[in-house]
Amino acid sequence: MEHLWSEKMPAVQFRVARPTHQMDKIIDFYGQGLGLEIIGSFANHNGYDGVMFGLPNAHYHLEFTQHEDASAVPPPSEDNLLVFYIPDRKRRDEIASRLHQMGYPSVEPENPYWAINGITICDPDGWRIVLQNSSGLSLT
Repeated sequence: MEHLWSEKMPAVQFRVARPTHQMDKIIDFYGQGLGLEIIGSFANHNGYDGVMFGLPNAHYHLEFTQHEDASAVPPPSEDNLLVFYIPDRKRRDEIASRLHQMGYPSVEPENPYWAINGITICDPDGWRIVLQNSSGLSLT
């Protein structure tokens, strides 16, 4: 039996999906750069290609889709973030360094909170991620 989030929300899986017009760069950024695993993909499904990234044994995923007539999709505000909590600062810094070497330097976050223990980086489409060092942080 699948584990339900709660009785009020009986979901067993959660996926954040977003369009892109740069699928190859997105795959490199999230796969090679961040180190997320591709857990699924599809090609030419009603004119769409897609890829899903996830963490091992987790029921939450990132999905990126690209239409055959893809055009640039503007990013949201600079404070719309995808935050990855990484307890080991050295490992967090290695990921940031790898992304920097791939051409994705850190940027100043809109909210200064994220600069205290985090590194903010724009993905190929201009959407922001934060690599947040969570050692000693309470997540509640």
